Amino acid sequence: MRPTEQLKEEHEAIKLMLRILERVCEKLESKEEVNPEHLEKIVEFIKVFADRCHHGKEEDLLFPAMEEAGIPKEGGPIGVMLAEHNMGRDYVKRMAEAIDKYRGGNHSVSSEIAENARNYVALLNPHITKEDTILYMMADMHLSGKKQEELLKEFEKVERERIGPGKHEEFHQLLHHLKEVYLGASE
Repeated sequence: MRPTEQLKEEHEAIKLMLRILERVCEKLESKEEVNPEHLEKIVEFIKVFADRCHHGKEEDLLFPAMEEAGIPKEGGPIGVMLAEHNMGRDYVKRMAEAIDKYRGGNHSVSSEIAENARNYVALLNPHITKEDTILYMMADMHLSGKKQEELLKEFEKVERERIGPGKHEEFHQLLHHLKEVYLGASE
């Protein structure tokens, strides 16, 4: 397996969470109550799985390896991806702040949660497509087989150290549960 294939697999889990998040937004916008614990778990998934683990692998390992191979950071696709990661973090931060208020009983922040969640989804879906179809293809073309093997080993280390043993499986169980709750059997 190539490092980019592992990242694409992680994208599938992230895209599923984005579909769940869209359904949660619909509920919030129609003034339906959403379990605050679900909202917190969604944010935890995004912060830990999508950002700390997935984006961490890209930002700390893949992107620097691509730069070493001659792909420029500034004015190129790597710089765009980094800027989008930071935009996403801002949306998630604002979403998390509103969820804290929601958990405290202030349901007037539903629209604030939904707005930031929708902005995040609108940013991440095309971001993932660009990475899957452009950036990762560039990585596959420019990184040697040896470098790709090194990256895979480093990716394992990131998973162990940044999210811990068993957490990956826990997130997949969470995805399965939230998929049942918000998307039903149709997905």
